[in-house]
Amino acid sequence: MPSTDTGVLHHRVDGAGAPLLLGPSLGTSLQVWAPQVPALARTHRVIRWDLPGHGGSPASLLPDEPTIADLGRLVLELADALGVDRFAYAGISIGGAVGAWLAVHHPDRIASLAIVCSAARFGEPEGWHERAALVRAKGTEPLVDGAAGRWFTPGFAGSPAAAGLLEDLRNAAPEGYAACCEALAGYDLRDALPRITAPTLVIAGRDDPATPPALARAMADAIPGAGLVEVAGAAHLAGVEKPGPVTAALVDHLSAGTDDGSRHAAGMAVRRAVLGDAHVDRAVARTSEFTAPFQDLITRYAWGEIWTRPGLDRRTRSCVTLTALVARGHLEELAMHVRAALRNGLSPEEIGEVLLQSAIYCGVPAANSAFAVADRVLREELGD
Repeated sequence: MPSTDTGVLHHRVDGAGAPLLLGPSLGTSLQVWAPQVPALARTHRVIRWDLPGHGGSPASLLPDEPTIADLGRLVLELADALGVDRFAYAGISIGGAVGAWLAVHHPDRIASLAIVCSAARFGEPEGWHERAALVRAKGTEPLVDGAAGRWFTPGFAGSPAAAGLLEDLRNAAPEGYAACCEALAGYDLRDALPRITAPTLVIAGRDDPATPPALARAMADAIPGAGLVEVAGAAHLAGVEKPGPVTAALVDHLSAGTDDGSRHAAGMAVRRAVLGDAHVDRAVARTSEFTAPFQDLITRYAWGEIWTRPGLDRRTRSCVTLTALVARGHLEELAMHVRAALRNGLSPEEIGEVLLQSAIYCGVPAANSAFAVADRVLREELGD
């Protein structure tokens, strides 16, 4: 449901449950979070917002000489307008900076924090002031080519999803974009990171030239108890380029510490993120009075307890699962988990390596059958 109130940041609300605010990256609209919304909205009231001058938010919401603190206050005003007191927060790049500022200065409002492809400081101020001056003089069009190279890896830059977000950049109001640049110029939260007390997850794209993984590692090291996930094959907008691993990491983080009742909802969200809606919908449709307890068991404990544990990332859990299924000869389950491995970010080559390893320790006949199943599934999913 989109907003109609022009006195606050333009926003959209999806789902029900505990509130979760999602902050965008500079130059994008709230659509940058579209790949994650279906999974997150199953367990949360997801509130996406637009930066001033981006999407539907007017540039006039920011004052002269704006700061990240001003953006943080706009987010709090939005939460207040929606009747939200305490909320989970996830933000990309400048959106992550806003979340970190909120967690430092308003810890009573932040239940948990996820910082995606962001930093505690975004380089030297001069570069941001120069970009602001360029945009005020010539608009955002001169930035588009450079943004494509920062936001996406070369193989993804020509995709429809990439084109849509680059169009967001073209449509951004120059004054709003420039004001956000000036806010970034004055942002430096490095010394304050140890004051963050909210459970925190930091996500980085391994191929991100704008906020390289080293900056994410520094943030995770400085924030007490923070977790870190690095997404292979992703640049600055990792959640768009590699939605599966980013969504899974967020679902894991948001479901940590839930009670047994909410564990089922969290488990169902993870199950859908890993196996896909179509598979889970078929399983739910086939559920009978006799099989319902078993479906509840695997949803709460296989998916809501084991697959959500922080000790192994989702890619590693896929590798372990594939090996176990090969060893036991569970070929129908193997086909399902080859598809899941693709969603979790494993490449066909990496799946092949797992099966080769299994040939040594599980036996050549078992691996022979597994390769046949995996080859069929990969052809179906990826084409010949």
